[in-house]
Parts: sequence; C-alpha cells; structure tokens
Amino acid sequence: MRPPPAALRLLLALWLLAAAGTAAAVQRALLVGVSELPYQSAALWLQAPRNDVLLMRDTLQRQGFAPADITVLADGVAGAALPESQAIQQALQRLLAQSASGDFVLLYFSGHGTRLRDPAKRYLEPDGLAENFLARDVRGVVGTAGASGQLAGSVRDVDVDAWVQAFLARNVFVWAVFDTCSAASMTRSLRAPPPVAEGGEDDEVRWRGVRADQLAAGAAPAEAAPAAVPPPSPATPRARYVAFFASESHQVTPELRLPRDSRGGRPQGLLTWAVAETLQRRPASWRQLYNGVLSLYAPVIAELEGRFPERELPSPVAEGHLDAPLFANPAGPLSTQPAWPTQRAGERLSADAGALDGLEAQQPVRVSAVLADGTVREAEARLDAVATGSAQLAVPPALRDVPGSALWSLAPLQPPRGALLRVRADRPLPPGISLAWPVAVQAAAEGEADLRLVETGRGGGRLEPLQPGLLLPGGATAGDAAALRRRIELLAQLKWFSQLAQLGQDSRIEGFEALLETWEGERLLRSDPLPLAAGWAPPGPGQRLALLVRNASGQSIDLVVLSVDAEGALHSLYPEQAGAANRFERGTPQAPALKRFALPQAAAGAPQGGRLLLVASPASPHSAPRLFGLQASEPMADLRVRGQPRPEKEHPLLAASVRWGAAGR
Repeated sequence: MRPPPAALRLLLALWLLAAAGTAAAVQRALLVGVSELPYQSAALWLQAPRNDVLLMRDTLQRQGFAPADITVLADGVAGAALPESQAIQQALQRLLAQSASGDFVLLYFSGHGTRLRDPAKRYLEPDGLAENFLARDVRGVVGTAGASGQLAGSVRDVDVDAWVQAFLARNVFVWAVFDTCSAASMTRSLRAPPPVAEGGEDDEVRWRGVRADQLAAGAAPAEAAPAAVPPPSPATPRARYVAFFASESHQVTPELRLPRDSRGGRPQGLLTWAVAETLQRRPASWRQLYNGVLSLYAPVIAELEGRFPERELPSPVAEGHLDAPLFANPAGPLSTQPAWPTQRAGERLSADAGALDGLEAQQPVRVSAVLADGTVREAEARLDAVATGSAQLAVPPALRDVPGSALWSLAPLQPPRGALLRVRADRPLPPGISLAWPVAVQAAAEGEADLRLVETGRGGGRLEPLQPGLLLPGGATAGDAAALRRRIELLAQLKWFSQLAQLGQDSRIEGFEALLETWEGERLLRSDPLPLAAGWAPPGPGQRLALLVRNASGQSIDLVVLSVDAEGALHSLYPEQAGAANRFERGTPQAPALKRFALPQAAAGAPQGGRLLLVASPASPHSAPRLFGLQASEPMADLRVRGQPRPEKEHPLLAASVRWGAAGR
C-alpha cells in the first residue's frame, strides 16, 4: 500500500493536533455552600446552600461536566469537605494548578455576605466598603465592628479577584456565581437588623446578607496554618470572564421553597434555582442565560414584595463577556448584536430599551421566542412606539400562537439613522473600525455626508466637516491609517453623544449630581455642577481637575464618563478600567454614594485644553448592558447589567459635556 502524499500527511497531522487540543480542554467547577456558622448565633444560619450545591452539581453534570472535575465544599453534603476559609483558598489553589490554557472553570459561592472597610483594598466602592463572603469558620471582625479591620474566616472580594486574574492569565475562561449578598443596609429602615428568617414554618423565607455588627466579635485561631494565596499575575483583559451576582451590594437575597408551585420544592437560593431552570432551555450564550434568569426572578419578587414590603428586594447582576458561548473558551462572541428581553401582554410586546439604547420608531427588529424545551421561534417586525427607555410593537403574526411564558427578546436589524456618522470618501474607509452599538460609520454621498475624507498619503487623511457643529478634537489631519481610524471612531461617538444630549435636554435625575472641580494641593478652588460648567479655563501650574459624582437618588445609576484630550484620544474615567462595572452604587439623601475621579494628566494639564463627556441614567428594569455606545480608545471587555424587578414610569437621562482651554473656544 502506497503511503499518503506529504500534503495529506500534513493535513492529517494538523487535524490530529486540533482534535487533541479540543479534547484536552477541561470543564471544572468549585462549588462552595455555607449553611452553618458554628461560631455565630444559630439565628444567622441558612438552610439552602447545601441544597444549592447539590442542584448545581446535578445541573453541571447534565451539561457535560465530569463528576471527578466538580469539587464540593459544603456542610451537610455527604463526602464534601467543610467550607472553611482555608479550605476554600486551598481548593482554589488546586483548581488553578490543574487548569491549562483553553480550560473552563466555574467558581460558585452560596451563603452569607457582609461589607466592611478594608484599608488594604486598592479600589473602594463609592460607599467605601469592601465585600466579604462568610466561610463556615467566620469569627467576627478583629477590631471595631463596621470599622477598618479584618474579618477572620471570610473570603474577601480582593482575594476572589486575584484568583480570577490568575486563571485569566492562564487563558482559562472563568464563570463566577455568587448566590450571596453583601448587605450594608438590609431594609429601607436602618434602625435595627431584621431577622434572617421570616414567614411561617411551612413556607419560611431566609435572607442572605448580614451586617458586620451582627457577627460575634472574635479572633483568628491561635495557630492557623498559612493560608493559600493567589500567585502574582499580570493584569489580563477579561475577555474570558462572566459573573452572576444574586443582588446589588446594598441588597439581601432570599432562599425559599422553589419552585413556588410545587409541593416537592425545597429551600433554594433564588439565583441558583433560576440558573438551573434556565439551563434546561439550552441557552446559547451567557446573555441568553441571564435573560432567562431575569424572567424567572420577576414573579418570585412580585410575591415577596407583597409579603415583605419593608425589605430591599434583590436586583440580579451580570458582568463580563455575555455574548460568549456557554461553557466554552472562545476567541470571540457568538454575536455582537444587542438583544433585549421582551414581555408579552395580549397582542403587544414591550421592551425596557428605547431611544437611549439606539432604538427608533419603524426600526426593523428580529423577535425571538424561546420555548420551554429550548425551541427558538423567530420573525421580523418593526417597532411602532419608542420612548426614552422603552419600546413597543405588535406580536408578529407568525408568533401569535407562542405562549407568553416563552422567553421573548428583540434585536435590531440596523443602527438608528441618528447614530450613523456618514463619511464621503474616494477610497475605502480605514480597516478595523470598532464601535459599540448603536454607534456606526457609513460611506455616503456628498449631499448626505457629515464629513469629507481627503487622502493625504501613507494611509492618513484630512477630515473636513460638512455639517455645522461637528467638532474635530485633535485637529483635522491624521498622519496614518491607525490615527485616522481612531479619529473617525471618536467623531462617530461624539455624534451619538449629541443625540443623547438632545434626549436628555431639560431632564435631570433627582438626587444625582456631578461636579467639575479645580484643586490646588488640598485646596478646592472652584466647583460647578454639570451641565452648568459649560466652559473652563485650563488648570494653571500646580492645579488639577477632578470630577465628583454624588448619588443620593435612592437608585443605582448607569454611568459613563469619558475625557477627550487635546490629541483627540479618549480616556475612560468610569468605568475606570477593564473589569470595572458602569453601575454607580445606590445612595440616599441620608447616606449618599460619593466618588471623586482625577482627570488624566494629558487632559487636565495640556494647555490646548480638553473635553469631558458624561451620560447617566437610572438602571432600567431587566436591562441589557447600557454603556450608551461610548468607550475609550481600548474597548472594554466587561459590561455589567442589572435587572430591577420594579418598573419605572419615567426614565430621566443626563448627558453633559464640558470643554476647557482651547478646546472650549
């Protein structure tokens, strides 16, 4: 028998290598459930975490995880090690040692959380508190409860973040799930901590999240072995990361008998149960999984609102690469097209996304409905009513037989006309233009264009405005193709920002303000609220600019703040880095959430001046990520979304721009 040709042997070898690489990729999980706190009052103990890890273990095995690759730390689970703080850190260390490039890991935590000041944390939340997961051996705050100190027997948020970074540095995809909360305030009334358990014995509800002053003060064990610590890892973009959280940082989350309509239900964490139920519908992406979770939250939250009107009920959170395929380690998303959860009422569909999300009347959309068995039905339609934060349309005729219990969503088929930057050019536009929805660039004829691109050689060009009011930060000429691409991307975002500013004209968010400040050393020289701070002189020698954001509105705020320097480069102030969320924390008039941002030196110190862009809006119910289509020069991989069970009747929007120096003239 003649041997195969060399080319065929080479193709066969490449195929075997690809197959081996695929087969080598492993899915692993660490499941941590803490029901009992032996060093604390039994009144703080929970019932469901042991059930949660069992449900997650069964769910993962149905998704293809091998039993040997699922590690369980839980009390009350046969064969599981106890979920003590040192054991959790050691399990993370072993999991990291086992993981290789291309693998997938789930880090799952179910139990109590709390918040306190941590002086070792580099980045503090707007309320100055750090988040802690309570391990089984939690012994209370070493020092004054609620003040700066260490919480013995806990896992800090900075530790979890360091472990995540260590996995990402190895090219491992991380899915983190926290069916817990870190409650600084547990009710709308802050007079005293409410009980963990409420309701009758036949249908008891327990609440996850305790205040630090509810924990018995104590000290760490006298001769504790050194804890495992994550290895130093380089900062890695979080393109291979997704996280689900049961609530916002100021809220508690329930565990209760689930499903609600089943006599055979047992105590479960609401997030865990919703995740397991939604996975039965075979979602293709993390966004589809999250949207399914939100749909299951709504009726449970509505019931709990009636039973416990004084409770601050949870709003689930998701962040990361939500468009990546489930349980994989992909190089890119399944789709970059946005899709918003949609509710059916009779023959009408409504979505909590509107003009500020890039939707407009008569825009073509694709309507999808996912049935209980995972079957997907789709049809095209047009939006017939669009408000600032909502949109409506009729149920497409082809989907009228689909029940309202299906998971409905809509996705736009083309960007809005007002967000298009139209460019007149005698050559193709520079390659690699990357913009977030709904910002877009389109070649156009002379009479329709916003800009004319004139070639200057070496791939560069000169941009000439054809429409009044179109500013050209950094000058009109770009020396090469990369600079030209960045300039066009910036101008496209500025055009969309002008549309947002028109939407937010004469609008304000009660209790929310942003102040532009000039400082000299520790002395505040000037402070004006946006948008009244229309034009400033550039800071003088020894002076600096800062932005103070104050939220006392009683609700979380979707916030994006960008500065444009004299060279036309964008700098992200909020979110301040890849991996950060764009959801500014809720504050109240009695306890506002505050954060001061220093403007980048390139923007503040340049005599040519600079520009600041700010967009803010209250978090929408059951919303998709809302970064308003604005991003820094380096795209951020992480998005945070939150679903709020209580709908809002109005959706105010603040969009403000400030210029200083030459840029302000």
